[in-house]
Amino acid sequence: MSYSTAALVGPVTLDDVRGAQKMLSGVARVTAMEGSRHLSQLVGSPVHLKCENLQRTGSFKLRGAYVRIAGLLPEQRAAGVVAASAGNHAQGVALASSLLGVRSTVFMPKGAPLPKISATRDYGAEVRLHGQVVDETLAAAQEYAERTGAVFIHPFDHPDVIAGQGTVGLEVLEQCPEVRTIVVGIGGGGLVAGIAVAVKAVRPDVRIVGVQAEGAAAYPPSLAAGRPVAVEHPVTMADGIKVGRPGDVPFGIVGDLVDEVRTVSEDELSTALLLCLERAKLVVEPAGASPVAALLSDPGAFEGPVVAVLSGGNVDPVLMQGVLRHGMAAQGRYLAVRLRLTDRPGALATLLGVLSVVDANVLDVSHVRTDPRLGLTEAEVELHLETKGPEHCAEVGRALREAGYPVIG
Repeated sequence: MSYSTAALVGPVTLDDVRGAQKMLSGVARVTAMEGSRHLSQLVGSPVHLKCENLQRTGSFKLRGAYVRIAGLLPEQRAAGVVAASAGNHAQGVALASSLLGVRSTVFMPKGAPLPKISATRDYGAEVRLHGQVVDETLAAAQEYAERTGAVFIHPFDHPDVIAGQGTVGLEVLEQCPEVRTIVVGIGGGGLVAGIAVAVKAVRPDVRIVGVQAEGAAAYPPSLAAGRPVAVEHPVTMADGIKVGRPGDVPFGIVGDLVDEVRTVSEDELSTALLLCLERAKLVVEPAGASPVAALLSDPGAFEGPVVAVLSGGNVDPVLMQGVLRHGMAAQGRYLAVRLRLTDRPGALATLLGVLSVVDANVLDVSHVRTDPRLGLTEAEVELHLETKGPEHCAEVGRALREAGYPVIG
C-alpha cells in the first residue's frame, strides 16, 4: 500500500549533512554496498543493499547521536546526556558519549532484550530500567533531564540528529552514482529525512520511498492530515520503526522531499528478514529488512538501480527464532497442524508414515490426552513440519484428510 506525500519545508540543509560527514570521519564506518542478484532479477534492474547493519553498534543511530552530542556546548557536556531507547538509539548514544568523553545515562524498558542492555552498558552508559513500554521509559528520561540538567538526546526529532543520519545518503550517492530509487524504513523519520535532504539537493531526480510497518504506520494519516498524528498502540515485530507519532522536525522534511510512503505486513517483514539471511548472508533486524519487504511486495513499482537501506542488525536471538519461523511459514516452508487420532499403540507411527510418503519433515510432536474436549480413546497431536512451499503444504493437508485424520488447526 502506498501514499503520496504533501509539500512541507524542513530546517536541515545539504551543508549541514556535509558538515556532519566531516565530523563523523574516523568515527562512523562507510558501510558496504552489496548487490543482490535475487532482488535484481525480481525488480528487473540492479538492486543494492546499503549495509548499516554493519555500522558500529549495529545500526545507523551512531551517526546522529554523535553529531548531536559533539555539537553541545562545554557546559552542556559537563552536565551529561540522557536518552530513552529499547535498543539501537541507546547503543548509539552510549558509544558516541564514550568517544566524546561525556557521561551518559540511558533509560530502557524493563523488558528490553538482555543483549541490548548488556551492549549499552559495555559502550559506557549507565543503564536504568524503567517502565514496561518505551513511552514510560521516555517520560522517565525526560524527568531525569529536567531534574539533573542532563541534555536529552532525542532519537530523531532534532536537526543535528537528522544531519548525522543524512550522511548515509551522501555515501549512497558516492557508492552508487547511477541510483534512481532509494528505499528506507521509517519510524520517527530521522533517517529518511536526512537521506532525502542530502540526496535531493544533489540529485533531485532520485526517488525516495519510505516504508512503515502496517501496525505502526503513523506517517500516512499524518501526511493526509498535514500534521503529525499519533497512532495509539502501534503493534509490529519491527521495534526499530515502532514509533507512534512522527517527529515534528522530520515530518516537515518528509512531506517536502520524500516521494512516497509505503506500508508492509508482518508476513512481508519476516519473509524479507529470511531472504536477507539466506540469500545475502546478512543478519538484519525486522526494521532493517522493511525496504526489502517493500521490494518483495511490489517489485514492479521501483525504477532501478535501487538502493535498499538495511538500517540495523540488532535483533534479539529469541525474536530472530520466532521471526524466522514466521517467515518460513509465510513462504510455505513451515507448517503447524493439530489433529486427532485414536489413542492406541502404533497410531503415531501410522500418522508419521503418512507424512513420510509426502516427504514432510517432522520437527516437533506434542500430545494432549487429558483435554475435556477429547473422547475417552482420543488424543490430540500437534505437529511442526518442514515443508517445501505452498503447494507442498496443500499436498500434506490432502494426504492427512484422505487418511482420515480430522485436521483442527
